Amino acid sequence: MGHGVFETNDPGTNAVTGINENHSQPGSGVVGESDAIGVLGISHTMDGVVGRSDSTTNVSAGVLGEHSGVGIGVLGFSENGTGIWGKSASGQAGFFEGNVDIAGNLVLFKDVIVGGQAFITEDLVIFYDVEVNGQAVIRGDLSAHNVHVTGADCAEEFAIAPTVEIEPGMVMVLDQDGALQPSLQAYDKRVVGVISGAGDYTPGLVLDRQPSSDHRQPVALVGKVYCKVDASYASIEVGDLLTTSSTPGHAMKASDPSKAFGAVIGKALCPLKEGQCIIPILVALQ
Repeated sequence: MGHGVFETNDPGTNAVTGINENHSQPGSGVVGESDAIGVLGISHTMDGVVGRSDSTTNVSAGVLGEHSGVGIGVLGFSENGTGIWGKSASGQAGFFEGNVDIAGNLVLFKDVIVGGQAFITEDLVIFYDVEVNGQAVIRGDLSAHNVHVTGADCAEEFAIAPTVEIEPGMVMVLDQDGALQPSLQAYDKRVVGVISGAGDYTPGLVLDRQPSSDHRQPVALVGKVYCKVDASYASIEVGDLLTTSSTPGHAMKASDPSKAFGAVIGKALCPLKEGQCIIPILVALQ
């Protein structure tokens, strides 16, 4: 299929102008239909394509690009300038409903809210707030002046022994195969950390996350985490160092410094006079 050609050599004159002022039956100013490009606008001094809509509804568009196949709805290309420029005085300059793939650098100067998934393969530079309500996958570098993480601990995923029942807050140690299991003896130097996610704390950063999470759990290595403790061995005060105990998956006060070296889990942030309970601790393996 071919295309119509409209040319003008008069300065300041539009090659094609389409206006629809029938407000009772709204239509389109210009419609282009083709097996290739519906509307192609080229200008050497001004704008290639200009679309304007005065409608007060949110279903109209100044420029609408629609592709029923697997192509591109709107394509903007610039040799040295900006391919697509979106500007709004009071609304949104751009809105993406669905996944967004960015193959080049992304520089953000204002707040960004992402409702779906964002895939970024190059550098991402952020100067203002970013709110991601879905999943953000960044395959390049992420540079930010300040990073605020709402989670309480830095965790790392570990393989859990397949026959072991675990739950958040348990103290975990390495077995002979390198997998984790709940601690079973006092002052165990194989201690790794505490299963993250108990109480009000969630992991802020999870390392070594694998595509398949079968028999894998995040274990808090640094930061604050709720931990199962047993005060039947000794009362626990704020600031006491904690180690593994004979109670499965529970910590206790490290009363013997000669045995504690290499077996300390962290420091108690809350007292426990007696019995078993889950309390917040500061993870600090020693």
